Amino acid sequence: SQSPGVVAMREELHAELRAARADHPLLTVMPVIRRLLVEDAADAGLLVAVSDAIGRLLWVEGSRSLRARAEGMLFTPGANWSEAHVGTNAPGTALALDLPVQIFGAEHLSRPVTPWSCSAAPIHDPDTGALLGVLDLTGGHQVASSQSLALVRATVAAVEAQLRIERLSSRQPTPPTMDRRGADRAMLRVLGVRGAVLGQSARSTQLSLRHSELLLLLASAPQGMSGGELARALSRTEQATVTVRAELSRLRTLVDPMQMQSRPYRLTSPLRTDVDRVRKALAEGQLRRAVTQYQGPILPPSQSPGVVAMREELHAELRAVLVDAADPDALLGFADTAHGRCDLGVWESALAAMPANSPRRPQVQAHVARLRAAPHPPR
Repeated sequence: SQSPGVVAMREELHAELRAARADHPLLTVMPVIRRLLVEDAADAGLLVAVSDAIGRLLWVEGSRSLRARAEGMLFTPGANWSEAHVGTNAPGTALALDLPVQIFGAEHLSRPVTPWSCSAAPIHDPDTGALLGVLDLTGGHQVASSQSLALVRATVAAVEAQLRIERLSSRQPTPPTMDRRGADRAMLRVLGVRGAVLGQSARSTQLSLRHSELLLLLASAPQGMSGGELARALSRTEQATVTVRAELSRLRTLVDPMQMQSRPYRLTSPLRTDVDRVRKALAEGQLRRAVTQYQGPILPPSQSPGVVAMREELHAELRAVLVDAADPDALLGFADTAHGRCDLGVWESALAAMPANSPRRPQVQAHVARLRAAPHPPR
């Protein structure tokens, strides 16, 4: 029997995996992957794996006998298969290059993996282009074919199309309400999007930039804000509170009027945001989860002082924690994004933290050299 410490650690890892799956945007499209790829893969004696953007395997499904064999090399849900962690492998290399790849048996860096061949392709957000994860097909020599890679790429295309369809179909004119029963499920998504998405249960509503700013400010100030405070948070120039009141009146048509009060302006039900999820992951020390959930800066087009301050604060907080923790996988996960690609300090920290024999080290060194050679090296 296992010791209580081992059992507790296993339960903690399972809880972290469940949370990572629940938070991941690919959760809703797993039925598509299962229908198009997993069912046939299981019959053919193959495995299908889906990872997040930092190389953590979220789902590994397919042949039962092959799953048992894969456990011997830790190709299991929750395991990290980034290049920085295990060397050359299809999921990790597809993430590192952001390209579809095939890795044949002997090309794997790790000896236990050499009997296997894999085809993998990255999955991107259809709206922002952000890297969401990788779809991988793993098995024996039969996977080392152009047809296998074509099948993986076709499934990825279907997944990205389904994500787009889900978002378009969920943007309904029916105002989502934040009643007492549904308050815990209400979520405002503001990271990496031009306009916030307010969602509750199965409905979501795309907001204008101004309404996005207003709702984010109110969600971040449970004690409420006066009309003057909102006006100053929205614009550096003098703005009449009557203008703010007019915008709030329009915003009330998108949320239940009973859930927004004035004097001061406040939401009577808590409204969670994806910013809260990033901060929660940081507070719990779940750095890779925080990187995955950080889909980009808060409302990038916004120039409202209050939003700009929140945007800069969150970005700086995440960056500082990552650099201080020196976790190479988390650092590279951040560095590989659009908002980390030119951050010399993050790339230097990743280089310093990664193992000397990491197969990705030459690529990171070259990128650091390019950033340092820039006329004004970004930091």
